[in-house]
Amino acid sequence: LQCWEVRKRNSSEWCRFVRSNPDCRLDGGFLDYLEGVFCVFPPRLLPLAVTLYALWLLYLFIILGVTAEKFFCPNLSAISTNLKLSHNVAVFSLMFPLHGVTFLAFGNGAPDVFSAVVAFSDPRTAGLAIGAIFGAGVFVTTVVAGGIALVKPFTAASRPFLRDVIFYMVAVFLTFMILYFGRITLGEALGYLGLYVFYVFTVVLCTWIHRRQRGDGLAPPATWEPEMPTDAEEQESSGTNSGDYGEEYQPLLPSRETSLRILTTALSPLDYRKWRRKPWYWRLFKVFKVPVELVLLLTVPVVDPDKDDLNWKRPLNCLHVLTSPLLCVLTLKSGAYGLYQIQGIFPVWGLVTLVGSFLAIITFITTSNEEPPKYHCVFAFLGFLASAMWINAAATELVNILRTLGIIFQLSNTVLGLTLLAWGNSIGDTFSDLTMARQGYPRMAFSACFGGIIFNILVGVGLGCLLQMTSSQLVVKLEPDSLLVWILAGALGLSLVFSFVSVPAQCFQLGKAYGVCLILYYLAFLCVALLTEFRVIHLSAV
Repeated sequence: LQCWEVRKRNSSEWCRFVRSNPDCRLDGGFLDYLEGVFCVFPPRLLPLAVTLYALWLLYLFIILGVTAEKFFCPNLSAISTNLKLSHNVAVFSLMFPLHGVTFLAFGNGAPDVFSAVVAFSDPRTAGLAIGAIFGAGVFVTTVVAGGIALVKPFTAASRPFLRDVIFYMVAVFLTFMILYFGRITLGEALGYLGLYVFYVFTVVLCTWIHRRQRGDGLAPPATWEPEMPTDAEEQESSGTNSGDYGEEYQPLLPSRETSLRILTTALSPLDYRKWRRKPWYWRLFKVFKVPVELVLLLTVPVVDPDKDDLNWKRPLNCLHVLTSPLLCVLTLKSGAYGLYQIQGIFPVWGLVTLVGSFLAIITFITTSNEEPPKYHCVFAFLGFLASAMWINAAATELVNILRTLGIIFQLSNTVLGLTLLAWGNSIGDTFSDLTMARQGYPRMAFSACFGGIIFNILVGVGLGCLLQMTSSQLVVKLEPDSLLVWILAGALGLSLVFSFVSVPAQCFQLGKAYGVCLILYYLAFLCVALLTEFRVIHLSAV
């Protein structure tokens, strides 16, 4: 019996049905949401349980956004900076586009990719991943791209646009064929990753050819459009030593701070001077983010190459030597490895605590507060790993709670993926791209619409299915569970064909008419998708 049939039974049988049905078991995660809603809460309090789950779902999106923006992306940027083995101009010239389509894309698409990987790991939630990847693609290429054209009419970059749309259309077509045959093999999963590698190579090669044609050789261009921050809060430096008011608050004479003061300052997610200047809605949202930021500050180191001290906080970074590895073993496989007892006596988390404490003491003794050690770049890799584990844990809970809501309301995974999961993962990119357009960089924002989702679909499907193959057979079944999957795939393909034809037809001059058409197209698609989900639109039996 499928788990969604629980709602068809008498409420007195809900708990027994959920506990005895193998299909109701949630793989991974720290909380059993199905047992909670059907066993812990009495049937008359089901609306309360759903409300609490909805609020927790919103908070999980906040956790994903904060972790990716303030911890995952900065460490990824620091790693990419450290991996530049040569300062030769030619190498820098090729590394810049490579950074944009690999490290930057991975940082921006981390929540989407981790959610897809987690969903693909279980055949029961694979539809959630397909819905999220296709749903986010339709949303970004219509609502976000149309919004940019409405906010700031502009001339699109012709060659990058055509290149990205063609690659994305190929990726969508491959996924459509895999859904048609209902399976994906090991070679096809590797082909997804290989296609992304080929895309990266094409971007670098096109950049090199373009510069040769301009006569610049391999030299970097004279000016680059500055990268806009994704959060208005990041437009101002943070922290009590940030110097928000210039040098007014800087000490006249240099003084050495104590380790305790450095620790308390580094662990404070609030800047009280900024707090007084911000509007009430910013303060309210910040209150919700503070607990998340505090826990992340305690467990995830951040290396900032733009700062003189590389964001070296000696007491906090020494604490990270203990907390980051402990976090990794306690979140890997939902703590299964961390709680494993060696020889049935000593737990793994205890061993990690002892080793981490020893290394933290050694690091504290051999370093100073004023100058970062030579091996400080190692903290970027540690922070990258710790933030990735946080994102993976939050994505696992996200997928489980969406599956639970689907069972409660008897909705398919596909419709949950194309709505809640796609909107939640795309909301950050939406605000950042529209902000970028308002600030005068619509071409950069428009390019991000198509470049980022190529990474999401190729790496999300390829890596997700590849990881599922490591734990089961070498063929993953991806059978569409309803007509909605085909409507979703067709809508995404049609939106790409529309942009591929209409943008060159307008000589790449994108205005408000183009933006209105895209947004109306998305609204029409959403209506058709919901009508299909509720069986108003259906295929008649032959």
